[in-house]
Amino acid sequence: MHHLWSPWRMKYIRSNRNSKDCVFCRALKDDDDSKHLVVHRGQHAFVILNKFPYTSGHIMVVPNRHINSFDLMETETCAEVMYLIRQSIKAIDSVYQPDGYNMGANLGATAGAGIADHIHFHLVPRWEGDTNYMTAIAETRVLPEELCETYERLRNAWPEENFSK
Repeated sequence: MHHLWSPWRMKYIRSNRNSKDCVFCRALKDDDDSKHLVVHRGQHAFVILNKFPYTSGHIMVVPNRHINSFDLMETETCAEVMYLIRQSIKAIDSVYQPDGYNMGANLGATAGAGIADHIHFHLVPRWEGDTNYMTAIAETRVLPEELCETYERLRNAWPEENFSK
């Protein structure tokens, strides 16, 4: 089991406050996808594992452009983000067979965005009865596998289709 502690998460988030040091921009610029847990790169957006996931398979779809607002996304980017969410569901379904998903974005720090300066969309696989007391009581999340294993499994399951306008 893999445990994720809240103090480490907050340190990681606080260390990535400006666009020059944005964790998403850093991952986009670097070709080492496994280092940054980039599952797939599209033309306008990319898919990356959440380093502090709620469940195994928790991914984020991130526009390539460093923007903080939904209304600043170009039409092509919006379309590709939705396409990548759909492709992510296909990959996650084939690997984990979840019972459902939470999907969405926290727009702004007040809404809960840990990295508010670069908009991103979460896709969290869910299983019946998957919540437990560890998150609420111990501020700890328990995962059945390491992130590197999740990364390999989802990358290998990624659908072959490509986005086209």
